Amino acid sequence: MLNPFSVDVAIDLGTANTLIHVRDKGIVLNEPSIVAIDRRSGKPVAIGQEALMMHERTHKDIETIRPLNDGVIADFSVADALIRGFIRRIKPGWMTSIGRMVICVPSGITEVERRAVKDAAQNAGARQVMLIDEPMAAAIGIGLNVQEPVGNMIVDIGGGTTEIAVIALNGIVVDESIRVGGNELDEAVMQYFKKHHNLLIGSRTAERIKCEIGSAQKLDPELELSVKGRDLVTGVPKTRVVSSEDVREALRPSVNQIAAAVVRALERTPPELGGDVLERGIMLTGGGALLKGLDEYLRERTELPVFSADDPLTAVVRGTGSVLEDIDSYMPVLSA
Repeated sequence: MLNPFSVDVAIDLGTANTLIHVRDKGIVLNEPSIVAIDRRSGKPVAIGQEALMMHERTHKDIETIRPLNDGVIADFSVADALIRGFIRRIKPGWMTSIGRMVICVPSGITEVERRAVKDAAQNAGARQVMLIDEPMAAAIGIGLNVQEPVGNMIVDIGGGTTEIAVIALNGIVVDESIRVGGNELDEAVMQYFKKHHNLLIGSRTAERIKCEIGSAQKLDPELELSVKGRDLVTGVPKTRVVSSEDVREALRPSVNQIAAAVVRALERTPPELGGDVLERGIMLTGGGALLKGLDEYLRERTELPVFSADDPLTAVVRGTGSVLEDIDSYMPVLSA
């Protein structure tokens, strides 16, 4: 019997963003996974979008922390505050409790890291917590039938990790997880500016550069962007104009790592399933799928069809939400 004062939720607890799907309502929250903490009291003063506005702009008494690193919980107490804060936002009333909670996790994490996610969810008030691997959730989210005896290849590029999996019969046949994602690309842009332009820029500026003019292949026409930062020689703020060619050079090592991981996964794929992938192609999901020309670059490296999913940013939470809405049918893809 359904408890009228209970809600079931599905969470994509990502390194960069957290998305929450509530049963029968759909996606109700999409905010950055970041918390602003008062150093004196140790208590959170802001979470999500509000905390992101403070990031790299705080004074000594306030610190902004991303509690997830490479897709796993790095700071348990801050992650606890993040989940609790988001759950409070989506609950319709103070009497409402959380019934079932389905959370997606990277496929390559350890049992200890899985336990940390479950503990954080239970501390936030969930009575029953189930986990689903990110590539499986992404496959379901883009409408693939994971129950068929047919191979589907998913490349989910998140903020902290890239998850590559070949899925068939409700299971992951081959998986490859590397700790390279959107954050790594941002860091590459920051280091490039430091080394080649003597300009110190913040992570938010690096992300803007990546999103606006970053690419994996040549663009026609190439793009330019005006960037503000601190000159490392004079120590004063300066503006530099950067081209998409420069940014592509900065991103190249990380993009090559993703491509190499895809090739490794293909090498380990059984021949029959490999034939299915050749026929159906590779599907890209996650925020990294939005990098200009990445599908074309992987197509050249693998000589296979590569497609970027519609709305790749929400693919994982849509899949996790679909599982929540029909939990009995999807029980084989869940772990308790």
